[in-house]
Amino acid sequence: MGSPPNAAPQSQPTPGSVPTPHTPAGRDGLAALLAHPERAVIALDFDGTLAEIVPDPEKARAHHGAVAALGRLVPRLHAAAVITGRPATVAVRLGGFADVPGLDHLTVLGHYGAERWEAATGTVHAPAPHPGVAAIQAELPGVLDASGVWHGTWIETAIERKGGRAIAVHTRRATDPQDAFDQLRGPLTALAERHGLIVEPGRLVLELRPPGMDKGVALAEWVRETGAATVLYAGDDLGDLAAFAAVEKLRSDGLAGVLVCSGSNEVTALAERADLVVDGPAGVVGLLAALAERLD
Repeated sequence: MGSPPNAAPQSQPTPGSVPTPHTPAGRDGLAALLAHPERAVIALDFDGTLAEIVPDPEKARAHHGAVAALGRLVPRLHAAAVITGRPATVAVRLGGFADVPGLDHLTVLGHYGAERWEAATGTVHAPAPHPGVAAIQAELPGVLDASGVWHGTWIETAIERKGGRAIAVHTRRATDPQDAFDQLRGPLTALAERHGLIVEPGRLVLELRPPGMDKGVALAEWVRETGAATVLYAGDDLGDLAAFAAVEKLRSDGLAGVLVCSGSNEVTALAERADLVVDGPAGVVGLLAALAERLD
């Protein structure tokens, strides 16, 4: 897989070898993490970062080495989090994070932080769903029918109902995925606005969800709660730009930070902002394993 234009080259860590960020801030952040891991936290997106993007979201699974790498690394850190647009319990199930030795200090922030699962207790805390989500769910089939792109092999898996808190429309199985994405963006934005929701575009997916919460807000609140001095965040998609901005703000406030992009040919904006670009979920898992090896 080649690097996007104008982006840093991708790095594939070899066992025990931690790749070097190409920015001074990233190098400082990595040095701080390695020098004082007990004061450091890591936060990771799920889809596209720990798990490959697949046509059917329910068939996504964490990379086969992800849980083992986290199980080695997390006990050496202050804490770790997975921040995702999925429901927290879904991310836990697809990731295989429950009852894993070494992951006692793992938190899963689902629905961009609206839901919270703690590995130590196995419990989920969540507010009541936004009423606009149910209204949109009722109207969505008609909007898709009117668009003319609601057809073919993707009709059964296009709508992902996220526990009553958000709805995602995937176009990856459409005959022309990008054209379907472009055609649906306007009608879905109008539908979301009628019910007080917003549209979050991603990799051939449009997610309709309540405003006021994003990965940046969730990450910043969690980092401050932990009292960490260093944070490493890894993501792959446009929704992770808010988390990147949060790390940049935390760095301006005196914390150390590392921005990692799980690189793909579908999204380049993140790679252009990252301190370190690795080759997809395999590269992210390689980085986690290399950090654990170094800290051993």
